[in-house]
Amino acid sequence: MEAFCGSKLSHFWDSNRTLYWDTPDLTECFQMSVLSWIPCIYLWLTFPFYFLYLKKNNKGYIMMSLLNRVKMIFALVLWIVCWTDLFASFHEMHQGTHIAPIFFVTPLVVGMTVLLATFLIQYERLRGVQSSGVLFLFWFLSVLCAIVPFRSKILQISLKNTVEDKLRFTTFYIYFGLIVVQLILSCFNEKPPLFSGVVTDPNPCPESSAGFLSTMTFWWFTSMAIKGYKNPLENKDLWSLNKQDSSEVIVPKLLKEWEVEQDKVQREAQASYSKSPLTTEANHVDKPQAEAEVLLMEKGEAQQPSFLRCLLKVFGPYFLIGSAYKLLQDLITFINPVLLSLLISFIGNQKKGVPSWWGYALAFLMFFCALLQTLILHQHFQYCFVTGMRLRTAIVGAIYRKSLVITNAAKRSSTVGEIVNLMSVDAQRFMDLTTFLNMLWSAPLQIILALYFLWQNLGPSVLAGVAVMILLIPLNAAIAVKTRAFQVEQMQYKDSRIKLMNEILNGIKVLKLYAWENSFKEKVLDIRQKELHVLRKMAYLGAVSTVAWTSAPFLVALTTFAVYVMVDKNNVLDAEKAFVSLALFNILRFPLNMLPQVISSVVQASVSLKRIQHFLSHDELDLDSVDRKNTTAGFAVTVVNGKFSWAKNDPTTLHNINLMVPQGSLLAVVGHVGCGKSSLVSALLGEMEKLEGEISIRGSVAYVPQQAWIQNATLRDNILFGHGYNERKYRSVLDACALTPDLEVLPGGDMTEIGEKGINLSGGQRQRVSLARALYSDSDVYLLDDPLSAVDAHVAKHIFDKVIGPDGALSGKTRILVTHGISFLPQVDNILVIVDGRVSEVGSYQHLLKENGAFAEFLRNYALEDIVEEDESLVALIEEDEESFPEDAMSNHIDMVDSAPSVNEAKRQFIRQISVISTDSENTRKMSIRTRRQSERKHVEPPPEKKREMAEKLIQAETAETGRVKLKVFLEYIKAVGPLLSLFICFLYGCQNAAAVGANIWLSQWTNDARNNNTEASRDMRVGVYAVLGLSQGVLLLGIAIHCRAYSMLRAARVIHHNMLHAILRAPQAFFEATPSGRVLNRFSKDVDTIDCLIPENIDIWMRTFWYTATVLLICSALTPIFFIVIVPLMLFYWWVQRFYVATSRQLKRLESVSRSPIYSHFSETITGTSVIRAFGRHSAFIQISDMKVDENQKSYYPGIVANRWLGVRIEFIGNCIVLFAALFAVVDRNSLEPGLVGFSVSYALQVTMSLNWMVRMSSDLESNIVAVERVKEYAETETEAPWEVMEKKPPAEWPQTGKVEFHDYSVRYREGLDLVLRNLTLSVKGGEKIGIVGRTGAGKSSMTLCLFRLLEAASGEITIDGVKVSEIGLHDLRSKLTIIPQEPVLFSGSLRMNLDPFDSYSNEEVWKALELSHLKRFVNNNPSKLDLTCTEGGENLSVGQRQLVCLARALLRKTRILILDEATAAIDLETDDLIQSTIRTQFEDCTVFTIAHRLNTIMDYTRLKALILLFSPIEMFFWGFTAFVCSHVLHILAIESSWFSFTSMKITFKI
Repeated sequence: MEAFCGSKLSHFWDSNRTLYWDTPDLTECFQMSVLSWIPCIYLWLTFPFYFLYLKKNNKGYIMMSLLNRVKMIFALVLWIVCWTDLFASFHEMHQGTHIAPIFFVTPLVVGMTVLLATFLIQYERLRGVQSSGVLFLFWFLSVLCAIVPFRSKILQISLKNTVEDKLRFTTFYIYFGLIVVQLILSCFNEKPPLFSGVVTDPNPCPESSAGFLSTMTFWWFTSMAIKGYKNPLENKDLWSLNKQDSSEVIVPKLLKEWEVEQDKVQREAQASYSKSPLTTEANHVDKPQAEAEVLLMEKGEAQQPSFLRCLLKVFGPYFLIGSAYKLLQDLITFINPVLLSLLISFIGNQKKGVPSWWGYALAFLMFFCALLQTLILHQHFQYCFVTGMRLRTAIVGAIYRKSLVITNAAKRSSTVGEIVNLMSVDAQRFMDLTTFLNMLWSAPLQIILALYFLWQNLGPSVLAGVAVMILLIPLNAAIAVKTRAFQVEQMQYKDSRIKLMNEILNGIKVLKLYAWENSFKEKVLDIRQKELHVLRKMAYLGAVSTVAWTSAPFLVALTTFAVYVMVDKNNVLDAEKAFVSLALFNILRFPLNMLPQVISSVVQASVSLKRIQHFLSHDELDLDSVDRKNTTAGFAVTVVNGKFSWAKNDPTTLHNINLMVPQGSLLAVVGHVGCGKSSLVSALLGEMEKLEGEISIRGSVAYVPQQAWIQNATLRDNILFGHGYNERKYRSVLDACALTPDLEVLPGGDMTEIGEKGINLSGGQRQRVSLARALYSDSDVYLLDDPLSAVDAHVAKHIFDKVIGPDGALSGKTRILVTHGISFLPQVDNILVIVDGRVSEVGSYQHLLKENGAFAEFLRNYALEDIVEEDESLVALIEEDEESFPEDAMSNHIDMVDSAPSVNEAKRQFIRQISVISTDSENTRKMSIRTRRQSERKHVEPPPEKKREMAEKLIQAETAETGRVKLKVFLEYIKAVGPLLSLFICFLYGCQNAAAVGANIWLSQWTNDARNNNTEASRDMRVGVYAVLGLSQGVLLLGIAIHCRAYSMLRAARVIHHNMLHAILRAPQAFFEATPSGRVLNRFSKDVDTIDCLIPENIDIWMRTFWYTATVLLICSALTPIFFIVIVPLMLFYWWVQRFYVATSRQLKRLESVSRSPIYSHFSETITGTSVIRAFGRHSAFIQISDMKVDENQKSYYPGIVANRWLGVRIEFIGNCIVLFAALFAVVDRNSLEPGLVGFSVSYALQVTMSLNWMVRMSSDLESNIVAVERVKEYAETETEAPWEVMEKKPPAEWPQTGKVEFHDYSVRYREGLDLVLRNLTLSVKGGEKIGIVGRTGAGKSSMTLCLFRLLEAASGEITIDGVKVSEIGLHDLRSKLTIIPQEPVLFSGSLRMNLDPFDSYSNEEVWKALELSHLKRFVNNNPSKLDLTCTEGGENLSVGQRQLVCLARALLRKTRILILDEATAAIDLETDDLIQSTIRTQFEDCTVFTIAHRLNTIMDYTRLKALILLFSPIEMFFWGFTAFVCSHVLHILAIESSWFSFTSMKITFKI
């Protein structure tokens, strides 16, 4: 090296000059070689990788800017300076002077490197790099390495007073100035690339254009922190999500890998099957083929596609960058203990003439190491958290997409509640895991490095400590295994609790009507109790685990020190050995603490992985089962030898179906309840498993399900369903579906927001909206699954004529109509009769009558042929003597005789449609029947749309609380835990910390014994006391963990959940109409989970870090009182930073919580309507909506992650300053301090960074998570309905005895601020009377019955039952004495018996009797499970008709004095309806019965029909003009319209 530098320069290395002088310096040779080359080597090593990276990632082109020009000019000048040095050397050599090689090599190397830097400046601009980290580090290293020669040259001048080499002296200072300028310039950013998202986005994330320094310190986030501090953040303040983090980019990547993985497994399975010997036999014999399939299935089950492999392929590379940062950080961590060792030995050896600059240098080195460690650590965390966020986006997207295509069998095994849990809890588990996943390799690495350094320090004694650690591993493994088992168990309980809550929320109306809240509350609490029991067991395990691992470093230290001093008398435990070892043990603490947590996170995530993998591996509906490319001439729908079942292993539902529907024809499908009519429609949609045969459909499909599926959107959006708005077409659709009058009633017209599941529409309105959606879609084939059952007869007639029938809007389209209404059958082209899943007969109406089969027999019984013959003359009378009727009345009732094929049909229609009240109230012109008939055939011009004010939204957006979490929320939690217990827990934490500090102070005294040479005398006593102090902190910790986690916090969780559940069940019906169930479910799943698991953890960590930080500051101040001067500004900065952070972070957490609910609400809504979404081909639109909602949620989650990093860098900077000042003041006061105390204070200060960070983080997390208590508390304080029982007004047990019901001047409205639904209704019904209630849809029929149950409370007036005012008694006392068979049958998952009698109040004999009377006995008897027959969620495994019969059986069991039938037989065929009516007549003979009916025979058959209540509009009052023909009974006619009332009482006696 000396030859290379030449004799002119001094030696390459001079340790005396460098290390032991008071003014140290490096040799010139070293400066010119090593220091000059370091930045060059860095840039040349980095260049190939960076060049490849830039080549792959082109962000666009940046225009040449002033900044770029200046950089270029300075770079070229630099290059010239370097070449000047080189040419000067050549010139000198030419002059004959001997020049050393270094004078040629160094300028050449530096010059070439500057040229490379100049190239990179331009290449980065062309590739769209706004700020270069690589070049910043290059300039930074160049300046750092040039500082030494800069100082050195000045020192030389001051010594010699002359400059020897003026040229090189000048060029160096020019060079130094230029690299400083380049360093400053590289801190500034270029403009964004042309056409980049940053330019077009209205609110771009500043990260994408942030500079290198800003990125490393997260400075770009400061603007949001300030904004959040000044005002609570709102949604509009959030930045757009980075493109690379959006669902649009991430989900397709994962799904692509998943498909590849599935294909691979399938190919392997097929390969193994083809090698199987069974295949050869299978070619000849049928039976082994089945065996081969079974074998193949088993193999398929054995090897499932690996979801983990897909995740690794998609997210692994990005995550690995974070892992590289982690590796770097781990290595830097071990520099500080080495520096601490040097610092202690420096203070101990102060008299040996060591220069004082050593101490200061060590202090600043410790500071810079810690600072570097901070920056690197937070970059690592950023990469990990972003990976976690992307994982969640991908998993939620994949699950959503899968849920749209899973088969019915798969739906049974994965309920809505379970899938919501997959999306919320399981996806969250992956997010949590990615944060610390690197600890799986980092923890062992840190442990190995720590042990290596400990071996250097204490020798073989360290093996004793290792033995302790090894002994703790099996304990931890056992705890992890057990925790996993408990975890699975807890998830199962949680799933079933959420599933039950979902059902309760879906069927809340039924629970209230039947007064069943208590029964279901007990069920939920029973599951909750089991869940808490498992959580308690997990808390006990957690307590043992925490103690084991928190005490581990101490136990290791104790055994190591004890063995070290006991083994050899010459082994002296001095300050350097003890506190460096302690610093290493403290480094050990983190990996040892984290390892069990990471293992348990891995365990939890593996459970979640299996659940998600299982769900994603479910069978999908075969999209090719229905051939859409139908080319069969003339036929739109064809089924050949069709055999279908609901699942592969289920019994066949439909057998041997052969069907050909001609293009443009109308086919009616009829049959008994449960015969397979709806199944046929599902089969045509491809929703069933096709076992045999072929299906083909030509063109697009529109589907109207039996139970209308309505979105939580405006009425217009529900009808348009993604199609463009066409005013004329839209108006004609509304008219055809009889929706125009309903728009007058709705507060915002067609812009009224419809609640979840269409809760603020009547059943008929929902069905008509569903029909309007199909009509507007203008499809080729229409599948209509009994759309007319939910609407009243005159509306059904209107819809049939205007939409479905031969002259309707759909004439010319192919229509398949499932119906129970036989009045429409003469007008259809063909009729398909299904009996027990087989096609019994097919043909036209006339053809089937001639065939004289089962259909003809059915018609003869139920077409009212037995009406007295005089009816024919009655029809003739109508035809001939029109003028004798008030024309206005008759003009609205042309449907009596209009387009009837025969007089017989007219007669049937007349009798069937007695309740017909036309919806067309606009046309009141006087005209004859015939004139009106002609005018109806002409096209009516659509009326101009009325401008309406936007109605108040029904479902309000979920509000986020703003500002600080109120103190009363914390007090609420403390109250739930117990105030005295809370104080006692704080006291225990203080004691535990005192024991820990005591042990370390004792250790510092012990190490000082070495200086006083009295080690042996006090050795045993020192070890003994140290052991007692250490073990006592372990015992205290165990006490805290058990007391806190297993008892107090779980008690609080139980109380809070119980209060919310009670409040939700006591909430009025209006609350559920205005609150989406997803929102309530979110409270019961995510928020309750937070209270169960996260809050106790936050409190635990916060308490420990708080006490630790307080201790460090006290110790440092006590040892060096000057430390107080530093504490004040540091704490002010700390307080300032955490104020900014907490305000912003808290609000971000709230916004994130609020934006999470819509994901699950939308998902629940989608799941219930998958068949409709698929039929209309709208799945991609719904996927887009879901992605948008997930992205919206991540928009508030991402700044939350960055806020933590922003805080971390700033808080750890404070911690690093504490280390710096603790070390500096120790150096300043070194003459008066013992090395033991210095070691003690600095080793504690080294740990304070982490505890400061965790304390703010936990303060914020606690505030953020305590929001869960706030949100749960909000629902626990929901306004309740009237009390369930009023003891002082309790009616007698036998009440009501007669069943007399009276309405006195009664008015009611749905919600405060809305118009009255019923106005001044007065009515008296004697006990035992049978009352029929008819009227147009939306007139208030169901509302009137709800008033009896007090689901709607009176605005004025009274209802009395047997003289008792219903408003004065308890709700359960009232509702348990009334029985309703509701419009929509609601069943809960569980046994059939539980659905009939949830309180177990009746014997099995009584239940069987009820089933027999409701005509279900045969069906239940044929099932092997009998009464334990499992009903799936919502009773999906029963047909709608069967569900309605179950509701009838409930009513028969209760057998109360008053029965209300709310369109109870709408979904049932006429034959079953007839049986039910006869059952009601016999079983409820002495009861008061209110019946809302669409079919007149339902109320005409009453033996003692005393009253007919008609609810309709004023124009329709003319109805009484022809009521004389109805019957010879005395009629009391009440006319009621939604918000208008008039009363007319008259007696008409007319003999037919």
